[in-house]
Amino acid sequence: MASSLATWGNDLYTGKKSYNIVGRSRTWFLVAAIAVGLSILLLFTKQLQPGIEFRGGAEFVVANPTTMSQQVGVDTVLAAAPEAQPRVSVVGGTSLRIQTGELTEETVDQLKADLAEAYGVDPGAVTSSFVGPSWGKDVTTKALRGMGIFIVLVSLVMTAYFRNWRMAAAGIIALFHDLAVTVGVYALIGWEVTPATAIGLLTILGYSLYDTVVVFDKVRENTAGFLDQRRNTYAELANLAVNQTLVRSINTSVVAILPVASILFFGAFILGAGTLRDIALALFVGMSVGAYSSIFLATPLEVWLRSRERPVVEHNKKVAKARAATAAKTGVEAPAVAGALKPGMHLGQKAQPKRRKNR
Repeated sequence: MASSLATWGNDLYTGKKSYNIVGRSRTWFLVAAIAVGLSILLLFTKQLQPGIEFRGGAEFVVANPTTMSQQVGVDTVLAAAPEAQPRVSVVGGTSLRIQTGELTEETVDQLKADLAEAYGVDPGAVTSSFVGPSWGKDVTTKALRGMGIFIVLVSLVMTAYFRNWRMAAAGIIALFHDLAVTVGVYALIGWEVTPATAIGLLTILGYSLYDTVVVFDKVRENTAGFLDQRRNTYAELANLAVNQTLVRSINTSVVAILPVASILFFGAFILGAGTLRDIALALFVGMSVGAYSSIFLATPLEVWLRSRERPVVEHNKKVAKARAATAAKTGVEAPAVAGALKPGMHLGQKAQPKRRKNR
């Protein structure tokens, strides 16, 4: 098994085996567009559920209640404050968290006593905290500001490093794709958006960008001086770069996603840890989508932007002309200019003439 995987990886790196990822860019663009469109639709229909840290309100935590019924908490809160809009969830498997809208101090003190009685615990086992709406607004503003600064700095650094604004643009578009799909999943599931969620979103930005930069670095290496040769187009050389980094991207993604998946499914669903659940979901979805975008979206998008340049268009024509001349001389049909290499051919390998059968 390991030997076959190693052989597969070596074949991809040398070009002996190649998947036409760049050549099927329209398919990947369509998949990405559908995913982003559905996410936007979910944001308008189901909408995000901001946590108490963003919307403000009161929070009560009942430790070791005699019953874990969430409906008991809802009924108790509504009896004392009909406009409270309570949200009850399990925390750590042994505690209940009840979140409400803004309440007066008198109502908070009354609810603490009512919740203690309803759940059969001492009043000291019920703790309360309050988050003002101004603080929640400040957190939202800083989170959006931090994300904006991150994207601007990343754009400048990528443009300076690759000396190519198209790679920076493709990388940023891939980042927005990852963010949109992750946020759409949050809206679909209906989990609250908390500061842990914001941290997870910022983390996946860095992860997705890291994988994309690795692929772009190989693209830059393969396409250096590509105008000086007539054997391969820019798209083919970029496609080879994606294939050469394919095994690495898959291995990195699997290794990163497995521990996050364990945190999400064991820590969140079994232990009921709210903070772990929020950050783990963002990381799990973001890393999974980021693995897709770095392989199937970023490089095809960069090639699509680059293919509009006049030198690249003229070079494609020269490659097609050289292949046509070779085909006329050897009798071998040349591969398509914008597609991948012919199956079984190495990068730069000359096509072999067909042998004539003796009659």
